[in-house]
Amino acid sequence: MINYNGRRFRTAVNTENGEVNNETIFNYYQQNGEVWADYAGGSVIRGSIIGKVTEEGAIDMVYHHLSETGELRAGKCHSVPEVMNNGKIRLHETWQWTSGDASSGQSIIEEI
Repeated sequence: MINYNGRRFRTAVNTENGEVNNETIFNYYQQNGEVWADYAGGSVIRGSIIGKVTEEGAIDMVYHHLSETGELRAGKCHSVPEVMNNGKIRLHETWQWTSGDASSGQSIIEEI
């Protein structure tokens, strides 16, 4: 199983309705099957994630953040890991806002 503890990620790709970009840094922590993260940068002032790791190493999570426009945003996400040739992790994410317009999207974040 992949251990996410101490890993840092940056957004590589995001759909237009997402709020994170390549300036957003995610700091991941893990204890047993529990995962949490904090993130900030770009249009996000401060955000946090809490989730659980599946047996396959994917993460089911919920997230929330404060945007630079002063909005509180929240959503849910399913992240599927890919271990790249250099040993770093790439997460393929499918997400949906649970606040606002309830739209969905896809992102890729890569370990830095």
